[in-house]
Amino acid sequence: MKKLVKIIVLVFAFTLTVQAQKKKGNKGAKLTIEQQTTLAVKKMTLALDLSDKQQQQIKPIVMAKMTDRKDFIEKRKASKENNEKPTSDEIFAIKNKQLDHQIVMKNSIKNILNEEQFEKFEKMHKSRTRMAKHKMKERKRRNKFQQNK
Repeated sequence: MKKLVKIIVLVFAFTLTVQAQKKKGNKGAKLTIEQQTTLAVKKMTLALDLSDKQQQQIKPIVMAKMTDRKDFIEKRKASKENNEKPTSDEIFAIKNKQLDHQIVMKNSIKNILNEEQFEKFEKMHKSRTRMAKHKMKERKRRNKFQQNK
């Protein structure tokens, strides 16, 4: 009887491990910057009721943001692979550059949208930022838990 229980527990544990690995490996297809931009502009159009003119004005702004983000991610991955950590001066420069880009983007979007749309955009941006911070904390917590195993 004990052997049967051990075998069942072993099979159950093996099945769970295999299922977890299958889920982890399948992250979906990668979209191009143009595809990401189009989707982002369409989401903004639905949320903010943008006109065609506003869509055309916002599209290059979003595309520039997506391109910058992709470049940053690629640089970050390369430095992670080489186990390089940025110095405090490099971190300051990166954060300063990000804040400058945010200011420019906010001002340019403010010029394109009317007041009501801009207020709604700000609310969306704040909630998205809050959600991103929460996800990052969860990811760090999970990584710390996995490292302690």
